[in-house]
Amino acid sequence: MRFVTRGWTILLLSAWWLSAVGLATAGEPTDMVRQTTDQVLKILEDPKLQGADKQAERQERLRQISNQAFNWKEMAQRALATHWRERTPQQQQEFTALFRDLVERTYINRLETATQDKQDIQYVGEQIDGPRAVVKTNVVTKRNQPVPLEYRLHKADGRWLIYDVLIEGISLVNNYRSQFNRIISSSSYNDLVQKMKTRQGGDELSGSPERKVQ
Repeated sequence: MRFVTRGWTILLLSAWWLSAVGLATAGEPTDMVRQTTDQVLKILEDPKLQGADKQAERQERLRQISNQAFNWKEMAQRALATHWRERTPQQQQEFTALFRDLVERTYINRLETATQDKQDIQYVGEQIDGPRAVVKTNVVTKRNQPVPLEYRLHKADGRWLIYDVLIEGISLVNNYRSQFNRIISSSSYNDLVQKMKTRQGGDELSGSPERKVQ
């Protein structure tokens, strides 16, 4: 399991614990993260959705939740960085869909085993600055070591949406940005798109080296 994979799992599990400890000071951004992961856990733990024959239905329901919680266009734009401006509106739309699919295909299967790894979460704080917000937590590992986890959100059309996650100070979006830029610089944008379509990128599109949490 690589860094981003672990981070994605922690991301979707942590708010379940935030809801369990009852955060009196939590505002709208924290409530949004908590409600999202409550829905994820409900699907993963639903006896009626267990088994290989229900895999497609589980994954589709998880995709529906992620589409409501994450601003995929914002994340894709940040991940593509300066190369985004060079794309046509049609290319931007295509890249956003490919980016969303890349993240979901990489991590949804792993979420199905993540309910076995619930860990304590400490609420650190919530910062709201106009349409931007940060929700900070600590994931307490089995060895009682805190792992900082930070959600970054913005408000769009009256809703808080996640546009990045930092695990131990390392950005999920920045990890992809480095990989995408490396591929485009050494080859081409079209090559990146092809790798995303076929997943031939392998480790190139899987995140940075593994960091174990014990």
